[in-house]
Amino acid sequence: MKKVVFLCTENSNRSQMAEAFARIWGEDKIEAWSAGSAPSGKVNPKAIRAMAEKDYDLTNHGSKSVEDLRGYSFDAVITMGCGDQCPWMPGELREDWGLPDPRDMEPEAFNQVRDDIERRVKDLVSRLG
Repeated sequence: MKKVVFLCTENSNRSQMAEAFARIWGEDKIEAWSAGSAPSGKVNPKAIRAMAEKDYDLTNHGSKSVEDLRGYSFDAVITMGCGDQCPWMPGELREDWGLPDPRDMEPEAFNQVRDDIERRVKDLVSRLG
């Protein structure tokens, strides 16, 4: 199984949804994690609602720090587009997806970011597969 981590600043929106989609689409091919450089301590209720529309329950997820993952090695490290504030971790494959932070977006725009994440995760799964 390939180990993938999705990183952003707060670990409350983008990286949480990416982790969820990796679990959905990666099934037995990918072990997925997410973390942030300055975790908010909670998953954004907007992300919980957006993923519920995709039949995934984010209420079991928690906002985690990159410090919680020190010592792990990853096949792929994906940053969400948080610039200099995105944490760095070593990985064989490193990508920055350059996604806008949907935290303050209206539901329609938030869901567009969610759907973009899903497309990117599907592509990542097929490339790692």
